[in-house]
Amino acid sequence: MSKHALIVGATGITGSNLAQHLLAKGGWSVSGLSRSVSPIDGVDTLRCDLADPDSVRGALAGVRPSHVFITAWSRQATEAENCRVNGAIVRNVLDALAGRGIRHAALVTGTKHYLGPFEAYAKTAPETPFREEQPRLPNENFYYVQEDEVFAAAKREQFTWSVHRPHTLIGYAVGNAMNMAATLAVYASICKETGMPFVFPGSPQQWQAATDVTDARLLARHLAWAATTPAAADQAYNVVNGEIFRWRWLWPRLANYFGIEAAEYPGGPDSLEAKMADAEPVWDRLVKARGLQPNSLSRVASFWHTDADLGREVETFNDMGRSRKLGFLDYQDTIESFTDAFDRLRADRVIP
Repeated sequence: MSKHALIVGATGITGSNLAQHLLAKGGWSVSGLSRSVSPIDGVDTLRCDLADPDSVRGALAGVRPSHVFITAWSRQATEAENCRVNGAIVRNVLDALAGRGIRHAALVTGTKHYLGPFEAYAKTAPETPFREEQPRLPNENFYYVQEDEVFAAAKREQFTWSVHRPHTLIGYAVGNAMNMAATLAVYASICKETGMPFVFPGSPQQWQAATDVTDARLLARHLAWAATTPAAADQAYNVVNGEIFRWRWLWPRLANYFGIEAAEYPGGPDSLEAKMADAEPVWDRLVKARGLQPNSLSRVASFWHTDADLGREVETFNDMGRSRKLGFLDYQDTIESFTDAFDRLRADRVIP
């Protein structure tokens, strides 16, 4: 049976890696729903404003996907607005496709399911490792609203669903808020250029505690697996690389890639957003001197998001037992998650 994927947010770090995986796998046609045109050959871009139901309905007129992958979100000023806008994104897409025979809808959320929204981020959290059956936190959380939209539509339309909860996403992407690899690559490049010490910017807890990350390529494989494995239907899943590490172990290894020394950890947070507030002229000089793509600093790096990830004051890592029991056994080396992304950013002249 032919498979037609509709990827909502096809130009983001998750959506672009998923599109590449499905096209390489074969047996899939891929449409991408997004504001901008996907640069990936083989993706049929359907442009719209995801928050506007009329725009979504128009873009999806006549489209009959078998599988829907919802990977998009839009950051708002408050969690109440996050809930309103991001819940509407899911609802707009699934309402526009009502009655068209969807077989499966997959939703990508994340570890904020266990840590809470940015307004109350990591203030309370369940014990590690995080497990899918742990109850929702009492806070407002747009992930919960998005899940409920999927559950309601699946019940109405009689399709199966899956929810995927990656940890910090690592992979190739430019202009994506969640891309820690690009952010740390820019930070290291500026340190090398200026002699600024390459200091781990996060909390003592993140420096010392066990943690994990999610390679965007592994997430893509997990999405395809859950969407096409009957036994995996109607479940939520954590999705991580499959190994645990400590940042105090990883940080000098990342420094080594860039040919710099890892500075001694100062014992407390050293915000990247504050440290890089005046770094735009340095980056612009680097771009010109090294013949890089003419990207602004804010397009390549998202210092605020990496500060949030590395500034947590609780231990965060995830159990993968549910996926393992159902047959998803993929593993990804975490150092290679970073260095593969760095290699590609260099090859594409995004970083020096």
